[in-house]
Amino acid sequence: MGHREDLLEGAKKCLVEKGFVRTTARDIVNASGTNLASIGYHYGSKDALMSKAYIALAEEWGDSFVPDVTGEGGSLERFRSVWEGVIGRQEESAPMWAASMEVALSRGRMPELRELLAASAGDGRKGLIAAFTGIPEDELDERDVRTIGGLYQALVTGVMALWMFDPEGAVTAEELTEGMRRAARMMVREEAAAELA
Repeated sequence: MGHREDLLEGAKKCLVEKGFVRTTARDIVNASGTNLASIGYHYGSKDALMSKAYIALAEEWGDSFVPDVTGEGGSLERFRSVWEGVIGRQEESAPMWAASMEVALSRGRMPELRELLAASAGDGRKGLIAAFTGIPEDELDERDVRTIGGLYQALVTGVMALWMFDPEGAVTAEELTEGMRRAARMMVREEAAAELA
């Protein structure tokens, strides 16, 4: 591996172990076996390198996550099955989730990373739709991505936050499924009542 790849691997290691805020350029150099000047030469800045490391980790996590789902696409059984996979990998996903929380809470201190994340949000939403519904990503339109994908993204982000703050009391796959079933039932009842009125 060359310095560029070594730096990326070192930054990923630091990101997992220390997060964005606590990682220094020297930490990356120590983890990668390179030198300080190589960060600027290959990536422009420590923040740019950390952004690339985050994106690489997110892609690796996404590529490795192929939930063993059961149930027909869009069914409650599949909904529960996907959540069992997500929550079941909580321990190994915790560093990725923690890094995501840091980005979300940075409030503009990491503009390059926020731009990269915003640009890749659509792909993430497509992947979530495919996991929960079984619909191939290439069959989804922009409205699907914004609405259905946005809903699943909000759910994943919320569950991630719950597990980060209170793993003992965080919602389970079974509780999420029951909550979704009950909420859907209430909405259908409300729509039916409105149509009869």
